[in-house]
Amino acid sequence: MRTKVEKLAWAILLIFAISACSSTQSLQEYFVDNTDNPNFLSVDLPVSLLNMEKADLTEDQREALGSLKKLNILAFKITEDNLMEFQKEKANIAAILKNGKFTELMKMNTRYGKASVRYLGDDDAIDEVIIYGDSEEKGLMLVRVLGKNMNPAKLVQFMKALEKSDYKGEGLGKIGNFLKS
Repeated sequence: MRTKVEKLAWAILLIFAISACSSTQSLQEYFVDNTDNPNFLSVDLPVSLLNMEKADLTEDQREALGSLKKLNILAFKITEDNLMEFQKEKANIAAILKNGKFTELMKMNTRYGKASVRYLGDDDAIDEVIIYGDSEEKGLMLVRVLGKNMNPAKLVQFMKALEKSDYKGEGLGKIGNFLKS
């Protein structure tokens, strides 16, 4: 009798373990897995780097800034040697972003390539904004804007606040140089 109960318990445990595993890699796992990949440049930027302390901000802008924590940036530059890997990474990112957890906010076609903005969380309390863009000539860039209870309307306010700041792109030099050459 005891062995049947043990077998049943193990079977239930195995079912839970299998159902808990996801076949699609998470965006965070993707960032971590590619941090040391020589084709990628990975940069983590604290929001304090934006130099917003001295800017004349409204209450909404300060609240939006307070909801942001950091930016994770992952960039892949195309070369003649890594074109196949670029296509593979582009497909991997597309599979992750098609996950039902992300809500698409917008798609854009720019002179630099295609881009999309998605978010994770509730409409009025976003925890993560994902900006993804790719170009067949330059490469791809994936940006995670991490925060707590970010409000979409207040994020627009944050963009206006960023215009008022003394931020001149410090800390992004590596990313800019990575994609230029």
